Amino acid sequence: MSVRNLSKSFGSNHVLDDISIDFPKGKITTVIGPSGTGKSVFLRHLIGLLTPDSGEVWVGDQNIPELKRKELLEIRKKFGVLFQDGALFGSMTVFDNTAFPLREHTNKKEKEIRDIVNEKLSLVGLEGASDKMPDEISGGMRKRCGLARALVMEPEILLFDEPDSGLDPVRTAYLNALARDIAQEQGSTIIIVTHHIPSAQQVADYVGLLFRQKLVAFGKVEDMFNSWYAPAQQFLHGITAGPIGMSEERDRPELL
Repeated sequence: MSVRNLSKSFGSNHVLDDISIDFPKGKITTVIGPSGTGKSVFLRHLIGLLTPDSGEVWVGDQNIPELKRKELLEIRKKFGVLFQDGALFGSMTVFDNTAFPLREHTNKKEKEIRDIVNEKLSLVGLEGASDKMPDEISGGMRKRCGLARALVMEPEILLFDEPDSGLDPVRTAYLNALARDIAQEQGSTIIIVTHHIPSAQQVADYVGLLFRQKLVAFGKVEDMFNSWYAPAQQFLHGITAGPIGMSEERDRPELL
């Protein structure tokens, strides 16, 4: 999967400016950056939930912004997506939320669906919550249900939007280990938007840094954490000295 010269504005608010990146197949890439730098907006372009003002998003030989609706729906079957809040259907149980993609996009029999769903719910520690409604479980459990749903189709590409928000440190560690296992065993390409630097360091093969609307740094995780490039050094090590200010208005572009 690759992105070429992607730009996006909302009115006078320029969010993404000429972003280009290649996501290595079967590897985990984390996209990091200060709040408000367009990380989630970027992620939504990857599955065609947003259309760029200019640029391309390639999955194989298909450019997502150019696809017709039927083609877009078909290519989305290659994706599993964990949204920031889990994005569960409030009128469905945990089981039915997780089963939804299988019932919607496959011809599998209900027994096979049940076996797959129970396996994924067990994988994320929700085997005892299958009959509960979303408003009966915690935010972290809703997030884990969203993860189970993202996994049921065994997708080629997994997109995680802040997967560790709302999770305690132990379950965050489990999630990181699960992501590694999926990439290694299934060969899935995984793209994670996160603020959680320990997770980025533990789970990622590659790290990309968004800052002031641009992808300002990209590389192997060990190279990024050892980088002397000011924005990368400041953000990855959580220090105040550098170009990133308390707000975008106080950022110091001369230090880029």
